[in-house]
Amino acid sequence: MSELTFEQMLEESLKTIHTGEVVEGTVIDVKPEEIILNIGYKSDGVLTRNEYTNEPNVDLTTIAKPGDTMEVKVLKVNDGEGQVLLTYKRLAADRGNKRIEEAYNNNEVLKAKVTQVLDGGLSVVVEEVRIFIPASLVSDTYEKDLTKYAGQEIEFVISEYNPKRRRYIGDRKQLIMAEKAELQKKLFETIKAGDTVEGTVKNVTDFGAFIDLGGCDGLLHISEMSWGRVENPKKVFKVGDVVKVLIKEISGTKIALSLKFEDQNPWKGAADKYAVGNVVTGKVARMTDFGAFIELEAGIDALLHVSQISKEHIEKPSDVLKTGEEVTAKVVDFNEEDKKISLSIKAMLAPEPDENKAEDDNADVVSVDIDAVISGENAEEETETEAQYKL
Repeated sequence: MSELTFEQMLEESLKTIHTGEVVEGTVIDVKPEEIILNIGYKSDGVLTRNEYTNEPNVDLTTIAKPGDTMEVKVLKVNDGEGQVLLTYKRLAADRGNKRIEEAYNNNEVLKAKVTQVLDGGLSVVVEEVRIFIPASLVSDTYEKDLTKYAGQEIEFVISEYNPKRRRYIGDRKQLIMAEKAELQKKLFETIKAGDTVEGTVKNVTDFGAFIDLGGCDGLLHISEMSWGRVENPKKVFKVGDVVKVLIKEISGTKIALSLKFEDQNPWKGAADKYAVGNVVTGKVARMTDFGAFIELEAGIDALLHVSQISKEHIEKPSDVLKTGEEVTAKVVDFNEEDKKISLSIKAMLAPEPDENKAEDDNADVVSVDIDAVISGENAEEETETEAQYKL
């Protein structure tokens, strides 16, 4: 038997490898763009940056150092220069694919960082597997601008798994909806009408503000924002404001809110302040053809009928008064139950000498449902009210 040469013995001691085989290697050299590994074969293995990760411009010297061991997959036994080409990212992708499959079958919640914001959604990577989350599945509400998610770590589930087409779809929306449903359940178990709660302004419209109560939104209607008048909710609230509100009513999942706290009701003590005969001062809030509404304080308006403005005949209040003008008048009627106050400037004027009147100056004292008028009566209703109080 002939003796084997040293080279032959060395070659026989080295293992054979095949394309696609998973091997373990020891790092013997690292450069920014490649890692050289001893894989127990006659040739060393080369792992390039492109075959390590899909992330651009990664410096491999920050990833590995000589002496480290790592598992890789054989991409090509001979690259033409006697070297073995290796891949790490494809091995990771194979394992990641199994990971995604398990998560899909078990409806497991995954967490990953958003690597790309695309026109139609978000892209995340889980163990070298790229997963797409369509814009419609990013949130439970439409979001036009998704750039705020760039670099964020988000949670999602796999809603579609198709490895043959390399189609992996993530869904964040169902997690948000499930969380909100749970929060809503807890919220309605703890609140009732009459409670004071804290919430955050979520949206402001011309008719009111939607307040996030932590599980459900409540509506703070413009008419419930103050005991006084609010012309434009957008001048009072902005998104993100934290407010304490009163739960006025709960109907199913609808919650009506209010800022009209009873201890701040301006009508408390109004009977003394605005008793008949008292002289008061207020500002003209608005005018109709039959009279002017005088704001005595926030939440309390009084009617100054056109016939009570002067002893002279006046066609309409705007002929002599201006909105915002301060006027002083006497209270000639107070109805706390209906929240009506009537004023008269004429009652303050001294009677003319030598003039005998057939009727008392206060015979044409009037009152009107101020709340109904302020809250938005239509033109026909105003005409009827005017006719009702014509002398």
